[in-house]
Amino acid sequence: MYKRILLTLDGSELAEQALPHAVAHTEHFQAESILLRVLKPLAENLNLLVALVMSAEETTRELVCEYLEQVAAGVREIGISVRVVTVDGYPHEEIVRFAEIEQVDLIVICTRGQSGLNRWLMGSVADRVMRGVSIPVLLVRACKARIKESTKVAAIKKNNA
Repeated sequence: MYKRILLTLDGSELAEQALPHAVAHTEHFQAESILLRVLKPLAENLNLLVALVMSAEETTRELVCEYLEQVAAGVREIGISVRVVTVDGYPHEEIVRFAEIEQVDLIVICTRGQSGLNRWLMGSVADRVMRGVSIPVLLVRACKARIKESTKVAAIKKNNA
């Protein structure tokens, strides 16, 4: 049913909570897993000299690629094929564009559960992606309590190893 499963990550522990869901679907359907990170242009967020912005963007790209490769290595350890991709632009637009170009069958994305004025003003990347594609989107609600729990579980596993 699913041949390509796209997991979007923003570098946060909250976003990583979608990883087990993406891995489970990838295993079940023997699909290819794609980890995607969209890098917002720094030049629009900061008033810096062009050379400084370019340097900062290159450093950011290196750090993001390193982060994605670490996540991918963990996924590969359990025998899943995974590809790492970074693109520049606005997250909701680039996720939709990437999914169309790569003919992705399922998008897995974390939602932070914002509500009220904050969501109205800022919008939700997950919501915009869901409305912008015609393929299934699996929304995973992020929970700060799960971060503490998963950190504790990782520490226990380390100490017992």
